[in-house]
Amino acid sequence: MAKLLSCILGPRLYRVYRERGSRRSRPEAIEASQGALEPSWESYYQPRTLEKHADSILALASVLWSISYYSSPFAAFYLYRKGYLTMSKVVAISHYAGTMLLLLAGIACLRGIGRWTNPQYIQFISILEDAHRYSKPEDKRRLSSYNFDFRSWPVDFRWDEASSRSDSRSVPLLRAQPKHRSAVNSFLHTIKMLPCQIASYIVAHTIGRRMLYPGSVYLLQKALMPMLLQGQARLVEEYHGKRAKLAACDGNEIDTMFMDRRETSEPHGTKLVICCEGNAGFYEVGCLSTPLDAGYSVLGWNHPGFAGSTGAPLPQNEANAMDVVMQYAIHHLGFLPEDIILYAWSIGGFTATWAAMSYPDVSALILDASFDDLVPLALKVMPESWSGLVTRTVRLHLNLNNGEQLCKYQGPVLLVRRTKDEIITTTVPEDIMSNRGNDLLLKLLQFRYPKVMVEEGVRVVREWLEASTPMEEASVYSRYEVEDDWCLSVLTSYKAEHDDSFPWSVGDDMTPEGRRQLALFLARKHLQNFEATHCAPLPPQDFHLPWHL
Repeated sequence: MAKLLSCILGPRLYRVYRERGSRRSRPEAIEASQGALEPSWESYYQPRTLEKHADSILALASVLWSISYYSSPFAAFYLYRKGYLTMSKVVAISHYAGTMLLLLAGIACLRGIGRWTNPQYIQFISILEDAHRYSKPEDKRRLSSYNFDFRSWPVDFRWDEASSRSDSRSVPLLRAQPKHRSAVNSFLHTIKMLPCQIASYIVAHTIGRRMLYPGSVYLLQKALMPMLLQGQARLVEEYHGKRAKLAACDGNEIDTMFMDRRETSEPHGTKLVICCEGNAGFYEVGCLSTPLDAGYSVLGWNHPGFAGSTGAPLPQNEANAMDVVMQYAIHHLGFLPEDIILYAWSIGGFTATWAAMSYPDVSALILDASFDDLVPLALKVMPESWSGLVTRTVRLHLNLNNGEQLCKYQGPVLLVRRTKDEIITTTVPEDIMSNRGNDLLLKLLQFRYPKVMVEEGVRVVREWLEASTPMEEASVYSRYEVEDDWCLSVLTSYKAEHDDSFPWSVGDDMTPEGRRQLALFLARKHLQNFEATHCAPLPPQDFHLPWHL
C-alpha cells in the first residue's frame, strides 16, 4: 500500500538512461550520434496505457488551469458585469470546481495504479526514496540514470555548505540608491508617492517580470518541454552531463547541468565556463553549446522559475541563484576562481556582472548581446505616457544595472556586439548606434581609462562604433593611424610603474592624437562585432577569451 501511495504521489518519469558502453571521447560521441557507431547510451521509458492516458488528461488540466489563472481578472470582470457573481452562482461554481477536483484526484489514482504495475517505475521510485532517505553518493549516481520531474530531485548542494570556510559570504541585498532629504520632507514624499509605489509593485510582480522573463511563463515552458527534454538527453548522452539541484539562500532550488572536460584531451578542459542564459533561454537549448563545442568544461543553470528551477526571476533572486552556482563551482566541483570564465548572453549579463563584481578573482567575463541599463529598453516597448511608471518600476523592482556592476570588476572583459540586433537597440536594428552594447563599452572604458576617454576619445570611439563591417572598422582605425605597438608599450609601462587597479590615470599628459589612438586601441580590444541578429547562436570559433595586458 505504501508503494502504491508513492506511485500516486510520485513525479512524472520522462526517460531512463542505460549506459551500454564505456566512457568515450567527444569526437567518438559525435561520430556515434551521426550513426557511424552504436550509441553509448539508450534512453527509454514506456508507461503503461493507464498511466499514459491519465498523464495526458492531467497535463491538459494543468494547461487549462494556467490559462484560467492568467485570464482570471478578465473573466471576473466579465462575470461581474453580467451579474453572475451572486452568492448562489458562486456556490454553484464552487460545487462544479469541487467535482472537477475529485475527478482529477481519481485520475491521479488511476495513474498511480498504472505506475504500480510497471516494474520500471517501481525500480525508479525505490531509488528515489533511498536517495532522499540516505543521501548516499551511490543512490544519487543511480538516480542520475533517470530524467523526471525535477521538483522531486534531492538537493545536491546548499548555499551554506561552505559556511565553515573563511571565504564564505552572505549575498548582499540589491537596493535602489537612497535620496537624502530632511525627515519631514522624506515622510511627506513617502505618503505622496505611496500610490505610485503600490502601482509599481503590482506592475513589476504581474506583467512586468513576465514581459522581462517570458521563459518563466508556464505555457511557454509547456510548449518547449519536448525540446528541453531532448536537450537534456543530448547533454547527458553525448557529453556525460551531471545534473544537480542547488538550494539558494532564499529557499529557491536551482537546476544545473555540469559537463566535465578536465580528464579529456581538450586543451581548454581545465577551464570552467559558467553560462548565464537570456530571458527566454534554458541551459538545455541555450548559449551553453558555444563554449561546450569549443572544448571547455561548462556549467549551465536555469533562472529561478525556469524549467526545473523554482521561484521568480527577480533581481535579488537572480543574485542569490548566481551566488549558489558560484559556490557550487568552487567548493563542490573544485574549480579555482582563477579557472572560471563567466559567459552571458543578453539579460544574463546581469547575473554575470554581479558574479564578476562579487567574485573579483574570476578569470574573465564575456558578455554577448548584452546592455548597460534596462530603463531605455523598457521605455522602447511601452507607451510614452507610461514613462514615469516604467522608470520607477524598473528602478525599484527590476533594476538590471549591468553597466554599474561591470565597472566594479577589475578583470579582463570582452563584449560581443550583434550588428543586426533587433532586441537591445532602442530604434531599429539597422541603427547600430542605438545598440545599448555601445553604452556598455563606453561606460567601461570611461571608468577604467578616464583620462583617455575625454571628449576626443569618446568621439573617435563613437565613430568607430558606427562601423558595422570589418572593412569599415579598419578604415576608421587606419584614418587615425593607430599604432598598436605604441599603445601596448604605453599601457605596459604604466602598469609596471603604478598600481594595476582601475581607474588608471594613463593619458593624463598625452597629446590629443595619442589619446585618440589609445581610445581606439582599447575599444578594439574590448569589443568584438558579430554579424547576426540577437538570437543567432555564437559559433564556437568566435568564442574568444578577453584581451589581457
